[in-house]
Amino acid sequence: MPPARLLIVDDEAAALKNLTHLLRKEGYEVTARQSGPAGLKEVEGREFDLILTDLRMKGVDGLALLRRARVLQPECEVIVITGHATLDSAVEAMKEGAFHYIAKPYRLDEVRQVVRGALDVVLLKRENRTLKRRIEGYEGGVNLISQDLAMQRLLDTARQVGPTDCNVLITGESGTGKELMARYLHAHSGRTGGRFVAVNCGALQEELLANELFGHEKGAFTGADRRKQGLIELAEGGTLFLDEIAEMTPAMQVKLLRVIQERELLRVGGTEPLAVDLRFLAATNRDLQEGVASGRFRADLYFRLNVVNLVLPPLRARRDDIPLLAFYFLKKFALAMGKPVADIAPEALRLLNRYDYPGNVRELANLIERGVALSRSGLLEAAHLPESLKSLSVRIAAFPESELPTLERNEAAYIAQVLEYTGGNRNQTAEILGIDRVSLWRRIKRYGLDTGG
Repeated sequence: MPPARLLIVDDEAAALKNLTHLLRKEGYEVTARQSGPAGLKEVEGREFDLILTDLRMKGVDGLALLRRARVLQPECEVIVITGHATLDSAVEAMKEGAFHYIAKPYRLDEVRQVVRGALDVVLLKRENRTLKRRIEGYEGGVNLISQDLAMQRLLDTARQVGPTDCNVLITGESGTGKELMARYLHAHSGRTGGRFVAVNCGALQEELLANELFGHEKGAFTGADRRKQGLIELAEGGTLFLDEIAEMTPAMQVKLLRVIQERELLRVGGTEPLAVDLRFLAATNRDLQEGVASGRFRADLYFRLNVVNLVLPPLRARRDDIPLLAFYFLKKFALAMGKPVADIAPEALRLLNRYDYPGNVRELANLIERGVALSRSGLLEAAHLPESLKSLSVRIAAFPESELPTLERNEAAYIAQVLEYTGGNRNQTAEILGIDRVSLWRRIKRYGLDTGG
């Protein structure tokens, strides 16, 4: 990485020489000019990462230089240095957009620290610009946005598997984008002319799920006054996505297995089997192998679904994607709300980058949506993010290597945290988790988290 380019402008020769010597020793590429007009000529002719300018100079003073730099080089930061420090001059410099205001005589350590801080902000601005440009390439279609190498390899696998028509099991924590991966597979398959149909197996009781999947014949039960096609029939020629497959009851697992094996189904109340042609994709945030071992999930169904297993990593394992996703969601929600929020403040981005996201990509989307809603300008700032961002965290590093938590333990801990955060309000908890109330109820029972709500 090339050294940062600095411009120092000061009409006092000794001060200019000393500051130039100090910053060159720090490894920066320094251009020094001893007058305001000479400094302005440099600003108009070359790009700099940082400008350090004296405030009072003949011809062109520091504020004039600052204003011109803001127009010509908006990503460049400016530090104003003066031996005539007053509150009014400091306020005026900051209003004009100066990064910092340093009074002479200054301490060398202070200069070093302020310069490093300014260059960090410049780097963030340029990374933000690059990310925004990259996001333009994600418009339209089904896109899993990532610049993480491991995630890129997973997407390569998905593109290879997509056209094969084999069943795929997608696993990963809640909020990692399992349905989006399923849609991605459908978009890269030979079945894009057919429908993509999704059903949450944990949201419905067994009888209702059977009716939704298989449909029913007229008169099959009280109120069945006409024939109804099920989701399996509706997905004919396309893809059926079975989310939360681990929540399916043993009886329903048997019925589904028959459809997958025989490629035919019986509507509820029907006697004639119907041939079906579709692809099955399934997803779960639970360990299905453990479910098979404990008898909660049929081994034959597991092997039918798990022809290929795509494991989506949690967001904390792909931190390079946090700023990219943050800007994607910023653009999405700003457009949806009709608000001119187009950028994320450096401090807000630092907070987002440090957080562990137990709720994964879905939680990041919620945070950005909240920030856009609260912003009254073109900037999403740290003040628009919740205080819980600094405290609600599940860190693997907090556990000894021999005691790394299981996926279910992490999920139980996070649900307990959110329940506590909402005061036991299940509707609000389900909304934060991105699941329906029935799925939340099942998890509360399974993990023994019943609060009596």
